[in-house]
Amino acid sequence: MSTGAAPLVLLAAGGTGGHLFPAQALADALQKRGAVIELATDTRAAHFKFPARTVHVIPSATLRGRNPIALARTAALLTLGTAKAWSMLGRVRPAVVVGFGGYPTVPPLLAAAMRGIPTVLHEQNGVMGRANRLLAPRVTAIATGFRTLARLDPRLQGKITFTGNPVRREVIAAAATPYAALEPGGKLRLLVFGGSQGARVMAEIVPAAVERLSADLRAHLAFVQQARAEDVDTVRAIYARLGIAAECAPFFSDLPARMAAAHLVISRSGASTVAELSAIGRPALLVPLPHALDQDQFANAGVLEEAGGAIRIEQRDFTPQRLASEIAALVGDRGRLVTMAQSAKSAGTLDAAERLADLVLKVAEI
Repeated sequence: MSTGAAPLVLLAAGGTGGHLFPAQALADALQKRGAVIELATDTRAAHFKFPARTVHVIPSATLRGRNPIALARTAALLTLGTAKAWSMLGRVRPAVVVGFGGYPTVPPLLAAAMRGIPTVLHEQNGVMGRANRLLAPRVTAIATGFRTLARLDPRLQGKITFTGNPVRREVIAAAATPYAALEPGGKLRLLVFGGSQGARVMAEIVPAAVERLSADLRAHLAFVQQARAEDVDTVRAIYARLGIAAECAPFFSDLPARMAAAHLVISRSGASTVAELSAIGRPALLVPLPHALDQDQFANAGVLEEAGGAIRIEQRDFTPQRLASEIAALVGDRGRLVTMAQSAKSAGTLDAAERLADLVLKVAEI
């Protein structure tokens, strides 16, 4: 256990925003309660400004395919990482270790379980991923981002607590902005983004869909679109040729505020994106990342669609014709956009970080 008045909480999260953003939100909530935060992660997080006293880089690898050589290499790295995590935990002695999924969380949580340190696993997606399925029988408690969780061993149901997905403080601030209904004759503000793996298809499909719309309808559209550096000039040129107001860039640092300003969002459906859409309360057309082994984005989009806040379009159906049809239908039914915004908001959990902090401190018996 940690020593002194302030409990030490070790967070374990892989070096992607999908894992680090909820970990960051939990860190903020715990620090307000007097906890000291340290982070165990992989090398990808070196550029990320995380609110931790110390960052421990632990070797790890993601299981990909069934190639024997690749499997052996992955197993060796995970074993090395677990040994390093075991040693680190002996020095740091946290009160509890909290993991946010992905293979970089496997060594710290395995080592913590072996040392008898209380552990909490947070599953952000609507379906439990492979790494978390490996860890779930070994951890003390499991927190979920969605009320339903697929691929969970029924024997583990007693460990489950629904907390929701913690969202960043910028999202909490943006959530205070009410949805502005589309005014008659006003411009429909669309926000398009897809992350590093999703921006290419957005650059290919969205401008082509807009070209298929009538000139009168195009005159009532305004776009903010994330596009890869190699696509941004092409996307910008198409919108300019069509006479559409558009801001295009490879990255937007203020995405939550832009989400709040939008009438409609077109995006992938990662757990953080769905959590932010529902926290802020914005209608969305969601295109899950295809070919994922766990189909987590498909499940995430389905949760928001079932709530009435989104339309899920599989990538094979995400054609310019289909997207043009959906945009035209929504422009012609402003009331549906308002209803979708309300439904998305009803699925949100703004206090998820506080709920997760409650669970973490309970498990740590602090």
